Amino acid sequence: MTQLDIIIRHLKKAKSITQREALIDYSIQSLTKRISELRQMGYNIVSTFKKHPTTGQRYARYTLAK
Repeated sequence: MTQLDIIIRHLKKAKSITQREALIDYSIQSLTKRISELRQMGYNIVSTFKKHPTTGQRYARYTLAK
């Protein structure tokens, strides 16, 4: 199973994914690149930028739009 397959499966099941989740759960280091590739393949993936409540660090949460 490719990284793209893993990400799509995760998005369909869990509805969203972050860089941290991709790295910890699947050892995917370049989630942004994989998301870009999926978009080029025709998947409608939405980026929502959030701010961590404790650290203040910004991060993206990716969701698969209908």
